[in-house]
Amino acid sequence: MSKFLDKMIAKAKSDKKTIVLAEGFDKRVVKAGAEAAANGIADIIILGQKDEICKIAAEENADISNVKIVNPLEDANFDDFANTFYELRKAKGMTPEKAAETMKNPLYYGVMMVYKDMADGMVAGACNATANVIRPALQILKTAPGTKLVSAFFVMCLPTNEYGEDGTLIFADSGLNENPDAEAVSEIAISSAKTFKAMVGGEPKVAMLSYSTYGSAKSELVDKMQLATKLAKEKAPDLILDGELQVDAAIVPSVAALKAPGSSLKGEANVFVFPDLNAGNIGYKLVQRFAHAEAYGPVLQGIRKPVNDLSRGCVWEDIVGVIAITSVQAQAVAK
Repeated sequence: MSKFLDKMIAKAKSDKKTIVLAEGFDKRVVKAGAEAAANGIADIIILGQKDEICKIAAEENADISNVKIVNPLEDANFDDFANTFYELRKAKGMTPEKAAETMKNPLYYGVMMVYKDMADGMVAGACNATANVIRPALQILKTAPGTKLVSAFFVMCLPTNEYGEDGTLIFADSGLNENPDAEAVSEIAISSAKTFKAMVGGEPKVAMLSYSTYGSAKSELVDKMQLATKLAKEKAPDLILDGELQVDAAIVPSVAALKAPGSSLKGEANVFVFPDLNAGNIGYKLVQRFAHAEAYGPVLQGIRKPVNDLSRGCVWEDIVGVIAITSVQAQAVAK
């Protein structure tokens, strides 16, 4: 377990939240839910058939005595959930019959539990594509107040403290928005700064990354990051944010002094905002492999209440980590 996850687990335990796990038919999910509940990380609800979940728990030697099991098809709240979903979506052509059918999907049921304050967040994706996890969150929870865009970030934990906040940085968007325009990039920057403060705890210092520093190159790609920087500064004037910057000018003080004299970052960026998903995804994987960094994510930000997606290749320990991260996000929402 990394220092970052240790920190997330400690934070989660300090103000325990309720997290719903939508994929109770998966042994990794059952094992993770049992471990999270047993260790006081979160109160856990697992969706699925009780007999099946109990069988998996026995096979995995997982103690689910502190886990609440809910079968959407038998739950007393089903009709209310279906009616609420109909009311939320009727302007989009939703019918009562279709709403009831949709609510049989555990992903939708779990998000509705969050919407109804029966849970503080949801974790899914061990067996579902990212789009299937995000869709009900956007349809039911929608974006957070003051936020126009849902985006994804990775927490990068380096083996040394040379960069970032004790070696911890946030990379965004590295998992969701393929080619955001300048307006969207500015929103990603502001959301990522809020996330850094809530999760890592230090002062966010946001670098708007490019292959150009302060106009050293001219192109539409550079123009986008220059405009994104301008928009972000207008929206959040108190934020320590600068751009457009090359990576070395963002993280190396001596290079910053040469390439970007007067930069508010002073070569000490801890939040990296990438121009597109190509750059973000390539960047986090390079750092993960070459620098032997631990990469946690993609974690979603910008939803009214936290819903997080898992990698389908995850192990149960990964799910416990995401439960803790989701709990910390829920704490921030509550504040």
